[in-house]
Amino acid sequence: MTALVASASLGKWGTKASWDEVVAPVKTFLGQVTTLLNEQVREFEPEIAEYARYALDSQGKRLRPALVALAGGAFGPLGASHVSLASIVEMIHLATLVHDDIMDGAVMRRGRPSLGARWGSDVAVLVGDCLFAHALKLASMLDSVEVCRAVALSTHVVCTGEILQGHRRRRWNLTRAEYFKVLEMKTGELFALACELGGRLSSASEPHRRSLRRYGLALGTAYQVYDDVLDLYGTEDAAGKSLGTDLAKGRVTLPILAFLERASEEERGRLLGWLENWDGARFGEVRALLDRHEALGESRQAIDLLLNTAREALSEFPDVAETRALMALPGFLAHQTAALGP
Repeated sequence: MTALVASASLGKWGTKASWDEVVAPVKTFLGQVTTLLNEQVREFEPEIAEYARYALDSQGKRLRPALVALAGGAFGPLGASHVSLASIVEMIHLATLVHDDIMDGAVMRRGRPSLGARWGSDVAVLVGDCLFAHALKLASMLDSVEVCRAVALSTHVVCTGEILQGHRRRRWNLTRAEYFKVLEMKTGELFALACELGGRLSSASEPHRRSLRRYGLALGTAYQVYDDVLDLYGTEDAAGKSLGTDLAKGRVTLPILAFLERASEEERGRLLGWLENWDGARFGEVRALLDRHEALGESRQAIDLLLNTAREALSEFPDVAETRALMALPGFLAHQTAALGP
C-alpha cells in the first residue's frame, strides 16, 4: 500500500506539518526498528538472505511501528519489547505486500521492481511465507503469551481478509458493510494490533487499550479507503504504481460502490461492461462517469467519518507529545485525501 507523504493539515491540533514532524517523538525508536529488521536478515539462510533484505528494506515510512511507539509512549517509557513488537508488526505487513504483489501481478512497488518481478513468483511467495513465520517466531520470544497470541490471531485475520477480497472480485452487488469488513480485516487489523499492544506493553489500562484498538481500526480502515481512492484519483508518483490497478483486477472499491448506488441502469450497464472486459484506455471515461455522481466526494465523506471516530477514541488520553502525534495522524490523512482529484 502507499505510504503517507507530503504535508498534512493537523486541524485544531496544530498547523501543517511534514511526516517527519508528526513522528518526531519516536524518530530514534524507528531507527531502532530498522536496525532490528536489518539484523533479522542474518537469521535467514545465506542463499536467500538477499531476498529477505530486499523485502525488509521496503522504503516505507514505518507507519505501523510508529503507532506501536506512539501508543506505548502515551502511557510510559518505551523498551526493547516495543522495538520487537514494532518489528514483528512491520514484518507481517511486508509479508502481505509481497503476497499482494504476486496476486496482483504487480511489477512495481514503491518505485522499484516488486520482489516477484525481480526473482519470480515462486521465490516471492515462499519469501512471504518465511517473513510470516519469522515474525511469529519473534513473537514467541516476547515475555507475554497474550501478546504472542494476539499477534498470531491478527495475522490470521489479515490473511483471511485478503482471501475474502479475492473472493469478492467482480461482485458488483457488494454491500458497503461487506466492503468495510474486508478493509477492517486486511488493513485495519494491523493498525489496531500495533496500537493496542503498544499500549499493553506500557501497562495502559484496559479501557485505554480498547480505545487504542478502536483508534487503530478506524485509522487503518480510513487509510485503506484512501488507498482505494488513490488508485482512481491520485498520481502515479503518489501511488508508487500505475493507476487503475483495482479496476483491472475487478476490485469493488468505495468509489465504484458509490457510483453504483446512484447511477441509472444505463450508466451501470455501461460501467460494468467496461469493468468486465477491462481496457486501460477506458480509465478517463470511467473517471468521468464516476464524477457525474460525486463518487470522490462520497468517498471523502466516508474517510472523514472514520477519522472522526479515530480522534474521538483518544478524547480521554493524557496530554503528552505522543498523544498529540496520534491526534495529528487523522489530520495528516485528511489532508492527503483533500489533495486527491482534479
